[in-house]
Amino acid sequence: MFRLLNIEFHKLKHSRASKVLIITYFVLLTSTALIASIKFDIGEIKFHLAELGIFNFPYIWHLNTFLSATIKIFLLLVIVSMMSNEYSNKTLKQNLIDGLSKKEFILSKFYTVIVFALVSTLFVFLVSLILGLIYSDFTEPAIIFSDLEYIFAYFIKLVGFFSMGLFLGILIKRSAFAIGALIVWFMIESFTKGMLYWKLEGAVDFIMQFLPLEAMSNLIKEPFTRFSAVKSVANQIGEDLSKDFSVHFSDILIVLAWTAIFIYGSYRLLKRRDL
Repeated sequence: MFRLLNIEFHKLKHSRASKVLIITYFVLLTSTALIASIKFDIGEIKFHLAELGIFNFPYIWHLNTFLSATIKIFLLLVIVSMMSNEYSNKTLKQNLIDGLSKKEFILSKFYTVIVFALVSTLFVFLVSLILGLIYSDFTEPAIIFSDLEYIFAYFIKLVGFFSMGLFLGILIKRSAFAIGALIVWFMIESFTKGMLYWKLEGAVDFIMQFLPLEAMSNLIKEPFTRFSAVKSVANQIGEDLSKDFSVHFSDILIVLAWTAIFIYGSYRLLKRRDL
C-alpha cells in the first residue's frame, strides 16, 4: 500500500495545479473559524455570531461537517485531474510497462482517495473541536463527544464522492468533461426527484435514497433547522421544522455500495481498454 501511495504522491508533488487546489481546499476549511469573528454593533444591538450557539457541542459536529462537505469539489478536481494527467502525460502506460498491474494502479488511486478523505476528516474534527472548546457553552466530555457519527458520515461521504470522480475520470479521460458529466448526473437526479414528486409523491424518498448523489446528501442533512434559534422563530410563526437529522446506517451502506461499484467499475474499464 505504501509503495502505491508513494507513486501517487510523487506525481502530485510535481503537479502545480493539484497543489494549488489542495491548498485552496484546506484554506477554505480553515475559514470556518472566521465565522466566529463575525461581530458588529448597530446602535444598541450587538451581534456576535459565535455567541448565538452555533459552535455549541454537539451541534458543531453537524454544522461543520455539512459546511465542509460543500467545498469537497476542490479535492474532486485534484482526483479527476490526476486521471486526466495519466492519459495526457502517458504515465499510465509507463506505469504498466514498469510492472504495475492494472489492479495495483486502481488501488493506488483508491488509497489516495482514502488518504484525502481521512486527512480532510481529521482536519474538520480538529477545527470543530478547537472552535467548540473556545465558544461552546457545554464542555462536559459526554456532550463534547456525542454526535461524532457526523464525523464518520463525513468521511464516508468524501470516499464515495471521490470514488465517483475517479470513475468518471477514467471513463471520460478529460477532467473538464468528467466534471461536466457529474453536473449532468446531478441534474438528472434533480429532474428525477421532481418527476417523482409529481407522479409518485409518497415514494420519492424511498426511490431517491438509492441514487448516488442523493445517498451521499442523505448522510449529513442540513443542520440549520435544527438550530434552537431557528426553531424558536419557526414556533412563533406556527411552523413545524421537526425532522430526523440523525445519520442512518442504511444510508452509510448505500454509499459504501456505490463506492464499491465505482471502484470496481474503474478497474473493469481500465482492464478492458487497450492502452
